[in-house]
Amino acid sequence: MSVTTYHETRRITREHPALPGHFPGQPVVPGVLLLDWVAAALERWRGQRIAGLAQVKFPRLPLAINAVALLLTDTGKSIHFSISHATALIASGSLEAAL
Repeated sequence: MSVTTYHETRRITREHPALPGHFPGQPVVPGVLLLDWVAAALERWRGQRIAGLAQVKFPRLPLAINAVALLLTDTGKSIHFSISHATALIASGSLEAAL
């Protein structure tokens, strides 16, 4: 079984249009914004859309930070994703891609 990966980085700053009103003074990145990034990355990588999210976890509060990294990993059975900042895991999960 061959494992393939795809990697992107993105800057999410306090000026992002989705952040006003999400805890002024300490902006929190909405989870839906991170999941939208996962969906867009899958489409760029594979030309596929998400059919379902089998599991999603947000182990760390996603604060507005400068650089976050997204890693998509296809194990042949499922596609896993992780979003991190430095060594801190912000979000992870697995998804089903539409055929």
